[in-house]
Amino acid sequence: MEFLPTLWFILIAVLWTGYLVLEGFDLGVGMLMKFWARNESQRRVLLNTIGPVWDGNEVWLLTAGGATFAAFPMWYASLFSALYIPLTLALLGLIFRAVAIEYRGKAHTTRVRNLWDWALCLGSLTAAFCVGAMLAITTTGLPLNENGDRVGHAFVWLNSWAVIGGLAVVGFALAQGWAFLGLKTMGAPRAAAKRHLSRWLWVYLLPMAGWAVGVLILYPKVMPWILLVVAVAGMIAALVFAAQEREGWAFFGMTVFVAAGVAAIFWALYPNVLPSTLNDAWNLTVNNASSSDYTLTVMAVVAAIFVPIVLAYSSWSYWVFRKRIAETHIPESKVVTPV
Repeated sequence: MEFLPTLWFILIAVLWTGYLVLEGFDLGVGMLMKFWARNESQRRVLLNTIGPVWDGNEVWLLTAGGATFAAFPMWYASLFSALYIPLTLALLGLIFRAVAIEYRGKAHTTRVRNLWDWALCLGSLTAAFCVGAMLAITTTGLPLNENGDRVGHAFVWLNSWAVIGGLAVVGFALAQGWAFLGLKTMGAPRAAAKRHLSRWLWVYLLPMAGWAVGVLILYPKVMPWILLVVAVAGMIAALVFAAQEREGWAFFGMTVFVAAGVAAIFWALYPNVLPSTLNDAWNLTVNNASSSDYTLTVMAVVAAIFVPIVLAYSSWSYWVFRKRIAETHIPESKVVTPV
């Protein structure tokens, strides 16, 4: 296989890993705004944990999509045209979530603020499920013909793999959200994070483990199974550290789980980027779906210059907002909501 297409396939896998790790806890906290928080002060705490970083974390999704478009135009064209419906739903979910975060604090009644909370929760849930469904379909295949066009109706993508992938990202987002709250809060959210992770972490992560095992069975290779063992070790470490209230290490364990899991899935998939379920000869691969070497070289130079800058700035922002948040930090004016 050629070096540059393989390099960009790896980089796209890294971008998706970054998205799941960082945007994962954003989406999880968004869902917990209604699934767990019971009063306004708790919701304000949850919102303030992601407030400084949520919009920056979404850049990982945009970059992953943009890199796919530039590096593998055939992959991008086949995947996004075939999955137009879940892609649109994911974007609508992200839009509702973003608007809710910005506007819930401007609501003048409890009823309106509650509507924005539901928009934030359901937008996060929809985005997580649809992104997971699209990633699962990417790794398990679509009914593509020899031209890379979808064969079948508009909902041909909605199969058991899509459901498993959707539940996988929703479950991981909830687990990562709890891990982040354990790391960033004090009081009730921190106690709830310890309780949920120590008891239910394996339930949250079971769909993602099932997705990974399924892909590895479809494309049997040795190294992906080793990476899957590393992922399971990360999950066990996260469970142990969460029970010991060592939240930083618990979050790190979750990161190891998803990084090793995504690496296992993409390694097993390689050299395919989008398999055809109709004929293996019609699979899109890193070679037949990639751009020219000139394009990939220019992209590599630009990425080598600007990616370290973005990572440095992102790391600095997380360091600035590293302190824990408690309900006592929320001003009373932000807690009391007029009827």
